[in-house]
Amino acid sequence: MRALGGRHARSLAAGIVVILIFLAGSILVHGFGSFGSIRSLLLLGAFLGIASVGQTMVVLLGGIDLSIPFLMDFGNVVAAEMTGSGHPFWQVILVILVLAGLVGGLSGFISARLRIHPLIITLGMGYAVQGAVLLWTKGFPSGAAPQGLPGFVSVSAHIGPFPIPPIILLWALVAIAIEFLLQRTVFGRRVYALGSSPEAARLALVPYVSTWVWVFAVSAMFAAVAGVLLLGFTGSAFGDVGSPYLFQTVATVVVGGTMLTGGEGGYIGTIVGTLLVTELTMIMTSMGVSSAIEEVFLGAVVVLLVMLYGREAHVRERI
Repeated sequence: MRALGGRHARSLAAGIVVILIFLAGSILVHGFGSFGSIRSLLLLGAFLGIASVGQTMVVLLGGIDLSIPFLMDFGNVVAAEMTGSGHPFWQVILVILVLAGLVGGLSGFISARLRIHPLIITLGMGYAVQGAVLLWTKGFPSGAAPQGLPGFVSVSAHIGPFPIPPIILLWALVAIAIEFLLQRTVFGRRVYALGSSPEAARLALVPYVSTWVWVFAVSAMFAAVAGVLLLGFTGSAFGDVGSPYLFQTVATVVVGGTMLTGGEGGYIGTIVGTLLVTELTMIMTSMGVSSAIEEVFLGAVVVLLVMLYGREAHVRERI
């Protein structure tokens, strides 16, 4: 594995597992290998994949963002409430992005400035956001999905003559943009440098606090956008829509080969991890497996992969 290069070898291994799980699903579940099933897989994967963008960047820094599900709830409820009040969609998105970015940026600032692990800060900020939303809606969110959004995320939607929901194209464009940002820009190199060795990055004059602020702001904004997209999928606001994504965003990042120690990995691996987690969820749901058993199984898969990745010498030396 090491000979192939850690990041690419882990992503390749996860990709092989994705193919094997797909073949197993085609045998175990009738119709799982059909085009309609693949389209549903990509559609559901798009929600998780977009929500996992920020988690990937945060983990590359060596942290974990636990505010993601709360900010998904925030985006979902605020979009419905503002749309129901007659605000145009561009205003809805602008307000959500600005507020989410401020929340995420504040989390990054506090974590970096006070050198407190972001796990604690983001969890606290997440609960604060949840409380603010509950106070605003009095515990009963209302409103509706913005016009056109349900069609954008519908499994039966088309892009011209192509039978592909537009959200899948959006996910592809996001993937290209994020991978370019991480691999081809100064900002991306700073993220990897800080995750690999904060002290060495400091000596190289990499701006520590501002990089953390921007990474967590981006994480919060993508989480909120994922919440808005889920509003189009469900059709109505749900204040707990992001709950399943707390574990799943971490799982997709880890399964895709991004190291929890920071500094190694990338969004391509997260895409592979997203497909793997979504496949497993779809198969177990189709087989009537309870949600509790699903969580146990997914947790076991993540622990197993972390154990395998942790056997690499350069990882053991940093833990």
